[in-house]
Amino acid sequence: MKIRGRAHKFGDDIDTDIIIPARYLDTTDAMVLAEHCLEGIEPEFFKRVKPGDILVAGKNFGSGSSREHAPIAIKASGINLVIAKSFARIFYRNGFNTGLALLEADSAVEGCNSGDELEVELETGMIVNLTSGKKFQAQRIPEFMLKLIEIGGLIPYLKTKIKESQ
Repeated sequence: MKIRGRAHKFGDDIDTDIIIPARYLDTTDAMVLAEHCLEGIEPEFFKRVKPGDILVAGKNFGSGSSREHAPIAIKASGINLVIAKSFARIFYRNGFNTGLALLEADSAVEGCNSGDELEVELETGMIVNLTSGKKFQAQRIPEFMLKLIEIGGLIPYLKTKIKESQ
């Protein structure tokens, strides 16, 4: 599965309250969450993101509370992939459970700027910065987690498994 999009780059320690502030946790409407995604550090983020764009961040992305609202807000904003130096473990699992692809790649984060056009092959973890021509290798996504991305998350995956077993 290839993902191609424009990079939106952020720094280290972007926690779940920065991704989606707690005052919006009273809704489960993904589009309402998307409208407020990352607004604390980039108020116009939702307006600037185009479907297929890629979020790039430093270390410890998604730290803080275990709210699933954070990856849902990111995905609903049009972002299908987050590339970071590292992820908080609960966010990492919540991301895949909601169908959001996540890659760890220090070199890609260092070799990318906001606005760069990236092309990513999820199965291999190969990241190509089409703007600079540089290539980077991310840690590969486990096969099971690739299936979660392809099907849209854990709930659709489990529904498929239940149907198969009947």
